[in-house]
Amino acid sequence: MSAGRIIGYVAAAIAIIFGVLYILAAFEPERGQTSWIFVGLILVAIGFGLIWFASRRKPATAAGGEGVTLNIELPGNVSMDSLRCQNCGGALSPENVKMIAGAPVVTCPYCGTTYQLTEEPKW
Repeated sequence: MSAGRIIGYVAAAIAIIFGVLYILAAFEPERGQTSWIFVGLILVAIGFGLIWFASRRKPATAAGGEGVTLNIELPGNVSMDSLRCQNCGGALSPENVKMIAGAPVVTCPYCGTTYQLTEEPKW
């Protein structure tokens, strides 16, 4: 939950509490004023309005409206120009490699085959 949403809910709770207190104080027999009912109703309406606005607020995204970028550092010397599709043998570029569920997955632009990259043992 974002800080703005939490602040909105806290402000709404405060407004509703004070609104209810004003409404209750208006019915006090000795010092009650009928104008306090209107003030209380306005504060309660403001409180529910703040709750509505806070719940409708969309979560903030990263700068530029983009998602999370994950940079991968592969161990050893990896030559991307020698990466070829397992199905058709077409040359693959780094743009064809995506991270899906924490694993590098390649989609061949030529034949459309999708498979997970595996690192072969060095021995």
